[in-house]
Amino acid sequence: MQPNFSDFASFIAVARYKSFRAAGDELGLSPSAMSHSVKQLEQRLKVRLFNRTTRSVALTEAGLTLFARLRPVFDEFNTILDEMNCFRDAPMGTLKINTSRLASRLFLLPLITGFSRKYPDIKVAITTDDKLVDIVQQEFDAGIRLNNRVEKDMITVPIGPKIKLVVAATPDYLKHHPAPMHPCDLVNHQSVVFRFPSGRPYLWEFENASEKLEVAPIGNIMLDDMDSALEAVLGGAGLGYLYYEQVKEHLTSGRLIQVLDDWLPERPCLQLYYPNRQYMSGPLRAFIDYIKETQRTAKKSHQEDLV
Repeated sequence: MQPNFSDFASFIAVARYKSFRAAGDELGLSPSAMSHSVKQLEQRLKVRLFNRTTRSVALTEAGLTLFARLRPVFDEFNTILDEMNCFRDAPMGTLKINTSRLASRLFLLPLITGFSRKYPDIKVAITTDDKLVDIVQQEFDAGIRLNNRVEKDMITVPIGPKIKLVVAATPDYLKHHPAPMHPCDLVNHQSVVFRFPSGRPYLWEFENASEKLEVAPIGNIMLDDMDSALEAVLGGAGLGYLYYEQVKEHLTSGRLIQVLDDWLPERPCLQLYYPNRQYMSGPLRAFIDYIKETQRTAKKSHQEDLV
């Protein structure tokens, strides 16, 4: 019996993700169903396509050859299907976005909930990752990061409000440690340190009219998650370098006190970015239009409030 299209679709998904579970999530099938489909394909072709262990899935030489030949065919097939969006009343398909965990929670999810209500036929798949990934290689439609972390060959669209960072600590901590008046005073303080997935600590950046500084914080707590860093600061572990949107309710309630405010001006907002290429998927185009429409509405509302 000749292999069918669904067998090849399962093979392509597993080859892309190197995982039966992740491939099944994309196709809406269980890992066991994906494994069965690939096994059937191998039996029909009479060749092993994957080497499997309990922890990994890797393409064989035959699998690599088949993947290299079939992948452009499936990419073109998906492009053709997506081009049908121009004949529909509303676009369909999947929008794949990569972003950091905090950016997803604070800025992306509020947008996505409204977008999904407007476009119920678009499936949104968000991957949160604090390390910067190659969205083209990893086959994401778009990414969301701060502007200084976006490659220059990408097209960008502003998303969300301007970014405001704050240095804050609990009243009890500041009761026993005089508040810093200058960033250089931080050497006398314990800090909660955020580190990148590479292990490199995030340097605290400060700026005023005449000076620009980067300070390596001193602390015995290092975390790779900004929400966990906030919890440590709320627990009295020391000063934290945090997003205003993340802590504003704690500043209002008095659970945290802000310091060095004059050294922390607003920064450009987050950017949605995507490759500079001729073809753009229908779901991505719809999301960009939705972002711009939302921003226009918010700007108009703000102007009306000022009148």
